[in-house]
Amino acid sequence: MPADVINLLDFDLDRLATHCEGLGEKRFRATQLFRWIHQKGARDFDAMSDLAKSLRSKLAGAAEIRPLPILSEHVSADGTVKWLFDVGQGDAVETVFIPEDDRGTLCVSSQAGCAVGCRFCSTGHQGFSRNLETGEILAQLWHAEHALRARARARDGAPARGNSTSDQRIISNVVMMGMGEPLQNFNALVPALKVMLDDHGYGLSRRRVTVSTSGVVPMIDRLREAAPVALAVSLHAPEDALREDLVPINRKYPLAELLAACQRYLDKAPRDFVTFEYCMLDGVNDSPAQARALLRLVGEHGPVGRVPCKFNLIPFNPFPASGLRRSSAVNVEVFAQILAEGGIVTTVRKTRGDDIDAACGQLAGEVQDRTRAAERLAQRRESGLLGGIPVVVEARR
Repeated sequence: MPADVINLLDFDLDRLATHCEGLGEKRFRATQLFRWIHQKGARDFDAMSDLAKSLRSKLAGAAEIRPLPILSEHVSADGTVKWLFDVGQGDAVETVFIPEDDRGTLCVSSQAGCAVGCRFCSTGHQGFSRNLETGEILAQLWHAEHALRARARARDGAPARGNSTSDQRIISNVVMMGMGEPLQNFNALVPALKVMLDDHGYGLSRRRVTVSTSGVVPMIDRLREAAPVALAVSLHAPEDALREDLVPINRKYPLAELLAACQRYLDKAPRDFVTFEYCMLDGVNDSPAQARALLRLVGEHGPVGRVPCKFNLIPFNPFPASGLRRSSAVNVEVFAQILAEGGIVTTVRKTRGDDIDAACGQLAGEVQDRTRAAERLAQRRESGLLGGIPVVVEARR
């Protein structure tokens, strides 16, 4: 396709309507087109039977629905599916579908790599290449939803269109927890969220779309105004010094500022709590004393007063460059019990898809690093310390 061909996946409904009006078409034509793209997964304008022929001819050659090329697909023993999508120039991103009895959750990437550099995250160790465009974010959902729906039809022996359950929505939840820091790609993220929420698009509830952030405080405030969906915050430590080692962005936005932003966000959030993600690291952040410190941090006498929240404790998924180990099941249980007894709703996340490296913190894709992150981390690892935390050096044979 010529370089000036427009990718319609880049448009939310308002922008698509503006584009169609520029072609001399009324808004309802944009709504029809939007439904064909997102609800039916269509790419061929000629197949969009209720669109005016004049609009179809205007779109032909000037616009397209541009999917991401698939480099690989892996299916876990537990049904988790991981795709590796080519986003060009040597970069690839990963997307994961997690099926459960009561939901189907898609974990979507927002960047090729990540510039935050969290110690326990495989993506961060790869460094950062670039932000994804809106269409590249949505192409992950567009492909997953319609590919999974087609498989369900084939499994059920259902017709291509009809009232079978396999024609219903497969993905009920989207979490922006894949590769990248979503709030550092704010301008592309918000239109993508609007398409996910639009009743003419994917029709997802604001409660079922979650943006996870390492704590980019100004962008939390902007998200509150632009598209207040559910918010998850990567916390991982009860005090600033340790969090600065694990989540370097804490040096710019310390805990007191982050918690105050969480409180402000709840004014418009679809849920009355913020989810704090906490990766359990053996001997680093998993002691009973640190659990009690978390209770103080988010309680009435914390730096900003009570922060309505729940905790999601995540088993660490080891990778060689991290120098970290997973907390024992006993430590996780004790930690969770302390939080629960302190009145905080606490869950321990089940590890899904770890046999295909699709579990939390394992997404790595392929990144042409422009930040030299891997080189810098390797130098720090060789010194035996990363941010003041001793590195576990595995014996070499």
